[in-house]
Amino acid sequence: MQQAFLRSLGLLASLFLVQASHAQVAVPDEQGTFVLHKFARAIGEERYAIHRDAGQLTLTSDFKFTDRGTAVPLKTVYQAKDDAHPLSLKTDGKSSRFSELHDEFTLNATQQQIGLKRGDEHKTFAANEHTFLMDGYSPVAMQQMLMRFWLAKGKPARIDAPPGEPIHVTPTTDLQVNVAGRSTTLHGYEVTGLAWGSETLWMDDDGKLIALVTRDAEEDHFEAVRQSYEPALGAFIQRAANDSLASLARLGANARRPPAKRLAITHVTLIDGTGAPPRRDATVLVDDGVIARILPDQKQTPASLTGYSVLDGSGKFLIPGLWDMHAHYEQVEWGPVYLASGVTTVRDCGNEFDFITSVRDALDLGHGIGPRILIAGLVDSTGPKTLGAVTADTPAEAIAVVQRYKQVGARQIKIYSSMKPELVPVIAAEAHRLGMTVTGHVPFGMTAPEVVKAGYDSINHIDFVTRGFIDVAPDKPLPPLDLSNAKATDELALYKQHHTVFDDTIALYEIWMHPGTTPLSSLEPGVTHLPPSLATALDAPGVPPERAARASEYYKDMFTVLRELHRQGLQIVAGTDQAIPGYSLHRELEIYVQAGFTPMEALQAATSVPARFMGLDKELGTITVGKRADMVLLDGDPLADIHNTRKVDKTIAGGAVYEPAPLWQTVGFTP
Repeated sequence: MQQAFLRSLGLLASLFLVQASHAQVAVPDEQGTFVLHKFARAIGEERYAIHRDAGQLTLTSDFKFTDRGTAVPLKTVYQAKDDAHPLSLKTDGKSSRFSELHDEFTLNATQQQIGLKRGDEHKTFAANEHTFLMDGYSPVAMQQMLMRFWLAKGKPARIDAPPGEPIHVTPTTDLQVNVAGRSTTLHGYEVTGLAWGSETLWMDDDGKLIALVTRDAEEDHFEAVRQSYEPALGAFIQRAANDSLASLARLGANARRPPAKRLAITHVTLIDGTGAPPRRDATVLVDDGVIARILPDQKQTPASLTGYSVLDGSGKFLIPGLWDMHAHYEQVEWGPVYLASGVTTVRDCGNEFDFITSVRDALDLGHGIGPRILIAGLVDSTGPKTLGAVTADTPAEAIAVVQRYKQVGARQIKIYSSMKPELVPVIAAEAHRLGMTVTGHVPFGMTAPEVVKAGYDSINHIDFVTRGFIDVAPDKPLPPLDLSNAKATDELALYKQHHTVFDDTIALYEIWMHPGTTPLSSLEPGVTHLPPSLATALDAPGVPPERAARASEYYKDMFTVLRELHRQGLQIVAGTDQAIPGYSLHRELEIYVQAGFTPMEALQAATSVPARFMGLDKELGTITVGKRADMVLLDGDPLADIHNTRKVDKTIAGGAVYEPAPLWQTVGFTP
């Protein structure tokens, strides 16, 4: 009895202390929660609070998501006199799986100076009336404070945020959102300078940020939506895509020649992509975006060109429009990049459903700037490393996903790494029934030969194929690669039997695995043309010395496998998986020639071979009469030197002529 009484007293005392403690905690003036998404899949949240006391504003943010099994936490404290006068910013954590943030900023308005402490480094930068404190795209609450700063300062044309790029805010269109039976008008804005390209965000009438559509520090799709507006996520993604395309079309208007109903490309050396020898001094006539005639020069007369807009190809070489067979078209800025690089068709190998369908449809209607997009619809199973919002965990769900992609015009299904092995043949069977093909990663627990037997038509990434030949165990010595033994012979025979197509992305592995002692620019000079925000993310430092030997050995193994696949006559299609935007496709072709392809075979891997694999060879892939006028005019002969595919003079997409330099400049690249 006495012990029970004492326990009761203890509980009362504890309750009193808890209540007293709560009474001492100041209630924030504002607080909120954002749901964080990657590829439209909810992966975490951010909680923020704002306190105003004694003439000072303090924002605290706890931002955290989990990306494919890796936690990405970020704690932030921001202080200011008010919305218009920042004082300090401290970030501690990560902005992506591979991006650490441990920064302390202070702004001294009197001295017009920003101090930045980053690790052991101390730097100072000049400040002015329109200087704000930002540390990239995250946390979302700081983007809200940025917008309030912009409004409080009278909407200046430019905001400085050293050491980052200048920030520009442009109003776009209002968006009417219906959530829980209530209609709200939100105000849209385009923001540039925090990541490569533009972000889109929406504010309400009270100055609260409602939704943000951007990319994270890995350049992957990222969205944040205030919790109560979560059901409207798809509407935000679609509107952001369409607003950004319209904005980009206005910016890039000078990159496209006025469209001509009839176009003649004269005095050109024609490399038609069929494998036929080049034709010197030829003329290609285009009517309504379709190749109408191909004339030898001696048959060309002034009368034959009457009514045509003439493009003089003297001294130049005309090849079919290039294909990137492993794209992730994650923002509209990829459109000008692809066209400037000579790429007129891309296969998107995994994206957000609402985003990629909106962008593809807009481009098909002639809105915006970009290549033709073919969709390989991404599907995964739920698990700790799931990617994307489209998942299947049962046969019924798997069939429904395939049917959903078919309804929106996807040509393929792409299976991702967490897919349940038992669902692979279910997906493949339904895709094949509907006239679609199947590509993808090799799911956990399966091998490359097993996915081919289960119904894959194609395999992404040379890494997965190489693993089929050798056991690549983490932190273990690599076993020798032997492509002549019985196991390898059987696997190669299997691939031949099934006509498996390989999308190797070897240029990406070259970037990932190059030694730290080798500047990336010596392998891929395109990296020196990137805008600063993208260069910071993509100019990889290389593999450290303690891992360089193993990485080099494994890259050589992948290169050897690529060479053997080609020697065996298996089909290989060129793709980049992003890598260095625009430039890495050319690097793919250069590596192919190193691996034993002829320059013509390398070109065909990015033209006729992918067109045939995607079932579009009757309308694309070669320069022949009756096909769509997708072509690239080069300043050098690619058959003499494959590096000359980089010398793009003009890109012709559906008969429209584009100038590369203004396209590059539209998205911040240096031509």
